[in-house]
Amino acid sequence: MNWGVIDRYAKSLIKEAGHKIRMSFFNPIHIDSKANANDLVTNIDREIERFFIGRIKKDFPDHKIIGEEGFGDRVETLEGVTWILDPIDGTMNFVHQKRNFAISLGIYVDGVGMLGYIYDVIHDDLYHAKKDEGAYFNDERLPKLEKTLLSDAVIGINASWVAPNRHVDHEKVVELIRECRGTRSYGSAAMELAYVSTGRLDAYISMRLSPWDIAGGAVIASEVGAISTNLKGERLRFLEQDTFIVARPGLHDHILSNYIRLKERDV
Repeated sequence: MNWGVIDRYAKSLIKEAGHKIRMSFFNPIHIDSKANANDLVTNIDREIERFFIGRIKKDFPDHKIIGEEGFGDRVETLEGVTWILDPIDGTMNFVHQKRNFAISLGIYVDGVGMLGYIYDVIHDDLYHAKKDEGAYFNDERLPKLEKTLLSDAVIGINASWVAPNRHVDHEKVVELIRECRGTRSYGSAAMELAYVSTGRLDAYISMRLSPWDIAGGAVIASEVGAISTNLKGERLRFLEQDTFIVARPGLHDHILSNYIRLKERDV
């Protein structure tokens, strides 16, 4: 497998897709909801996913594709080469803000992340990584992340997990928020993974993410030394939804050991 060729091909597709998304701002956007009224999808999400799938299937017919909008393959195993795609991660931001969203793409072989991409479409910023060859922000190589204290850390977390909920002991989350330096929520898991990888955030936590939300960013984060697991500390599986944490080394284990208490039904 010539990963240099696939890397250049993927970057070209991503940039072309980003141009299509930016051009869509000049036309009406059709908005639907999926699982609930806040789970939005647009005609652009669907068009961009079809664009990727059409090109990949033509040029790499033996590769499998998992896409958020369901136009990819029915994948039950990650054997072989699998592309895991979110055409617009942060659709609510795309609809309401026209910013703070990204294309997320991970390319895996037998379940191992080989290439990862997060493309901030509006700022034309590409975060990318190749396994064992480092991670980059555009053309600038990202340094390895250093350890930090929780008191010095900025954590990405959705405010809804501070309220009583069915997933996690919210009182422990309140403790976490009180003891860290600050919190942020950007509404895009891909962007928050990019920010952890660049040191803009020190950790990011979510109670429910799908494979396409994190497949690209997990490769990038790994290359700078960040640790990504579910909230039980288990390795990520990319065929189902799960809880998620990515954090600087040391901080990851500290948060899981002291501030995360999953409720019995989620254990």
